[in-house]
Amino acid sequence: MKTTSATPPSRAILLLAPAFAICGALALFAGCASEPDSHVVSAPPPPPPNRVQAATVVTTTQSAPMVVQQSGQTYVTTSPVVPATNTIIVTQVPPALQQEVVLARPSSNHVWLSGYWTWRDSRYEWMAGHWELPPSGSSRWVSPRWEQEGNAYRFYEGYWS
Repeated sequence: MKTTSATPPSRAILLLAPAFAICGALALFAGCASEPDSHVVSAPPPPPPNRVQAATVVTTTQSAPMVVQQSGQTYVTTSPVVPATNTIIVTQVPPALQQEVVLARPSSNHVWLSGYWTWRDSRYEWMAGHWELPPSGSSRWVSPRWEQEGNAYRFYEGYWS
């Protein structure tokens, strides 16, 4: 009769399992112990883009009342030349006007209204030029414009006169 000194494979696994567990735990803890102390330091957020903050003042102005006498009758009216407008005052210099491509004139009655810079959402925004029919044959377009007043710039809206 032959006897074998070998143990069945399941018994060998049971004997070696604790050894593998101990070696794995040592490897895990040895790796953690060799790491330097970790300190989380959060940097402050980056500064916003270099954008000049401009102060803006918006007011609504009405046309001044006028007294008109006609044929013995007296009328009180507002000036027909300048309608009620918003006044915008900004401390940031307006950009230079853009070059525009003037499209074909739709008719001989149309008038080209050039583009201009306006102030919206705390920044300058370009309003493109376009063709428009005047309200009457004798109407003349007064272009919108920015005028410097001290250290600020006031916007005057365009209108038909």
